[in-house]
Amino acid sequence: MLNPSGIAKAARILAERRRSGVQAERLPKDCRPEDLESALAIQAEVTRDLGAEIGGWKCLEPPPGRLVVAPIHAEDIHRGSPVSVWAPEGFARIEPELAFVLGRGLPPRDYPYSDSEVDQAIAHTHLVLELIHSRYADPAEAAFPEMLADGLLNQGLFIGPEVDPELALEASELPITLHTRSAGPEHHQGRHPNTQPRAPLYWLVEFLRSRGQGMKAGEIIITGSYAGVLEAPMEEPVRVQFGELGEISVSFKARIEA
Repeated sequence: MLNPSGIAKAARILAERRRSGVQAERLPKDCRPEDLESALAIQAEVTRDLGAEIGGWKCLEPPPGRLVVAPIHAEDIHRGSPVSVWAPEGFARIEPELAFVLGRGLPPRDYPYSDSEVDQAIAHTHLVLELIHSRYADPAEAAFPEMLADGLLNQGLFIGPEVDPELALEASELPITLHTRSAGPEHHQGRHPNTQPRAPLYWLVEFLRSRGQGMKAGEIIITGSYAGVLEAPMEEPVRVQFGELGEISVSFKARIEA
């Protein structure tokens, strides 16, 4: 476990990169996390450094030895178009997902929440695009705890239309089509990485509860991409079709200031 000064140093570096959009080398060795708890501590400190409010979470049921969980800051959740994104490669990187919006809180308590209790707390289900950007110039060089400390590539969310929750509940497979003017349709046979779209949410509620954390009404939880990372052009209409569930229409522009 990193000491407090190492956690604070790593968080300052990552918070400044979030403000500026700058991508740079891996964290210095004296503040580079090598374990999951250090990474989670850096995540939390970045949120504090930015003065940000947690508006939601990204999660997956984690594979052995990993944790797939990161806060999404409220200021990075978008509902209007065009959406400003950090796009150093000249295109927006997006992941098509489902989001579950809590209508009531799930405060910390001494015993687990049942799946049924979590289901009853969900007020809305939406199509969303996770917005992807790394604070590392070469993410492939970073070890997993470094990626976890950086929020697992998240730079925000775009919230699309609300969908039928019962149809979404069964959406283990979902054809995804990216429509752009410059490149035409791009088809993907989408699959949810945990099969059941709500399964990661059930895991997240218990993970946070076990750490003395609760979840608030209004928080938005995304649970995994149906088609990995897609590349969308800037400054033109983009449509993402989620099979029969519906579609998202949006455009992106380059973010030029924090």
